[in-house]
Amino acid sequence: MAIPRLTRSGWIYYSVVVAAGLLALTWAVHDLVVHYALLDTNLVFLVALTILGVFATIRVPALPVTLSVAEAFFFMIVLLYGAGAGTLVVALEALVIWWRLVRKGNPATKIIFTLCANSVAMALGGWLFFALAPIPPLASGTFDKSQVASLIPPLMTLAAVYFLLSSWLVAVAIAFERHALSVKVWWDNFAWLFFNYLGAASLALLFVVYVPLANPIFLLVIGPPIVLLYLTYATTTKRVQEAKNHLESLNSLYLATIETLATAIDAKDQVTHGHIRRVQQLAVSLAKALGLDDEQLIKAIEAASLLHDMGKLAVPDYILNKPGPLTPTEFEKMKLHASVGADILSSIRFPYPVVPIVRHHHENWDGSGYPDGLVGNSIPVGARILSVVDCFDALTSDRPYRPRLSDEAALQIILQRRGAMYDPEVVDKFFSIHGELVAGFADMPARPAALAAITEAANPVPDQSHLRFEEIAASSEEMLTLYEIARAVGGPFNFEDAAAVIARHLRRLIPSTYCVFFAYDERTDELYAAHAAGDASGAFAGLRISLGQRLTGWVGANRQTILNSDPVLDLGESARVMRPPLRSCLSTPLVADTVLVGVLTLYSGTKNAFNENHCRIIEAVSRQVAGTLRKALEFESQKKSSLRDDLTGLPSIERLRYITENSPDSAGSEQDGASIILVDVDFFREINQRLGRSAGDRILSIVAATLRRNLQGTELLFRSTSDEFVIFLARTDRESAERRARSLRAAIVQAQIASPVGARHISVSVAVASVPADGTSMEMALSVAERRLHSALSPGSSPNGSSSVH
Repeated sequence: MAIPRLTRSGWIYYSVVVAAGLLALTWAVHDLVVHYALLDTNLVFLVALTILGVFATIRVPALPVTLSVAEAFFFMIVLLYGAGAGTLVVALEALVIWWRLVRKGNPATKIIFTLCANSVAMALGGWLFFALAPIPPLASGTFDKSQVASLIPPLMTLAAVYFLLSSWLVAVAIAFERHALSVKVWWDNFAWLFFNYLGAASLALLFVVYVPLANPIFLLVIGPPIVLLYLTYATTTKRVQEAKNHLESLNSLYLATIETLATAIDAKDQVTHGHIRRVQQLAVSLAKALGLDDEQLIKAIEAASLLHDMGKLAVPDYILNKPGPLTPTEFEKMKLHASVGADILSSIRFPYPVVPIVRHHHENWDGSGYPDGLVGNSIPVGARILSVVDCFDALTSDRPYRPRLSDEAALQIILQRRGAMYDPEVVDKFFSIHGELVAGFADMPARPAALAAITEAANPVPDQSHLRFEEIAASSEEMLTLYEIARAVGGPFNFEDAAAVIARHLRRLIPSTYCVFFAYDERTDELYAAHAAGDASGAFAGLRISLGQRLTGWVGANRQTILNSDPVLDLGESARVMRPPLRSCLSTPLVADTVLVGVLTLYSGTKNAFNENHCRIIEAVSRQVAGTLRKALEFESQKKSSLRDDLTGLPSIERLRYITENSPDSAGSEQDGASIILVDVDFFREINQRLGRSAGDRILSIVAATLRRNLQGTELLFRSTSDEFVIFLARTDRESAERRARSLRAAIVQAQIASPVGARHISVSVAVASVPADGTSMEMALSVAERRLHSALSPGSSPNGSSSVH
């Protein structure tokens, strides 16, 4: 028994049993004193045999319980020397077991409990024996062998009481620890031992009455039965363990097969992907909370939760993945999945009742469900549980035609359906523990590549490369507009300009309130609003949507167009407070050469504002402009990264080169004299290697901030290589630059930036070069400074051991 896992009730039970055991041991000592005159060498002999029996213990399968063949000796000692002696020997056996098990790391609390439980059982059983057979202990020598038959009922009572009380006390303790039903624990693991105890009691009576203990023949006579008893124990427990292992192996195989099949089916349905995993976790937890302790039923719920949507194999893909409400005809086809799934599974011989749960998980409490219209308790309890958690997960998950509901809103809907669709008892229990159930969700593991392939194969992106603009343009105006778009984005441009041109022409073909271009950011796996056209388009500024989330994220992840969905999926309730309130949207992916560029979404204040013709037009436009927009984004990204450092926010060394090559002032500065200071962070490579790049980035950010604070006048700071900075000093000779270099290095030292490796604080090495002293251009001066710095940092030299400037 693991004490920290016990509930308050378990603690009370443990304490009561231990207290009763101590009282039994106290009474046993008193009883032993009363019969002290009977003690002899035979008692020592029996105690020794009892201790030897401890070393022939057998482990009960699947339980922290051991059995020994010492029961026959316990009963002999009770018959010969009284109940007190038997109780104390039982306690002595527990202490010997404690000595053996504590050395193996077993907690002493288990042994204390077992000692006290067995002591209570033996004390009560021995007391009843002598109460039913009013004779003194047989060691007194007053017993007549002709009275043996009269001892059999009291002896069987002793054996029964000792077995039942000791086994039940332990079974209840295990039930408290494992939160199981004590009756089931006892029946599954202890009931089969009862006749072994009766056999041990019979052997004890025969040997005590007919075989002198002091005679060496005793060992020859008692040995074979005891060995036979041990072998019976061992063989029985081994067979039980083998059968249990076989069942567990079969069950694991069933569940593994079920899980693989169900997950593959789940991958086919893009709209509800991951649904069955969550439903399984909720359903099994709710079943246990309702007190369902039938292991077969729990396993059935566990399997049915995975397989309840098996019938979706018979539902067309366009219905499963439809990004909108189903029509009545489509819903009738969807309803077939319950009965079809049950029919498919009925050919499998499950060891537990899976098929009824799958067939009836859409039945309603009032009889209005499908497929059979069952009412109330005639619906299998597993199906009643599954229907509640299935609904909760559906309501709290995003759908292309509506956003996910909060837990509170979903619970209110379930409450409204209580007694009509759902079992009131199941709903009430779900309400009381839903917080714990949802909080216990583990992060869903990533889908294996094979399942992702199933999803892609089941829902391929249509190959529409063969379509021409003529085929999707319904009028000459549409043809002209599409031609103008293609021509407008064909030349040099940036993303903002291209998106503005596309939006202007597209809104002529498809009336909309807003036209928003979402660009895909691969680093953050998000779509961000890169351009928005409309009267109040500023409302979209800064909007970012994770890929796969909300409506636009779903379109980007699945690369499918969605028609007339609710803008609330993207914008939340702000879609309703905008003027005009947004009521529908049309969204299509921007894909170039299988690479996701972004998503183009049109929003309208009119409900169902878009039609199939609009859908074809926007898809054609997206195919035409996606490649161009991709090039624009790549160009802007390269331009941005080449001129500014993202980590420190400093301009890059390329910016310095651009300035010195193109600025008239800088050309004059070179003629009048200019200098650069090259700053290198000491031990930076070691920091990156030992602590990772994030630690190095923190150091660079702090050094950059310190240098920036100490700049003077027209000095400019740039980021060079990974661990170097460059300071440009206009109209400054080398001597003045060296003084500034020493000053800046001292500022770094005074800042006392903590170093994670090497020295106590971060330090820098510096090198200076000037124009025209070290070359006729700034590029030449940079090369000279690099050589001086790297020469100073060559092997064998200290990076910061000298105060000189190189």
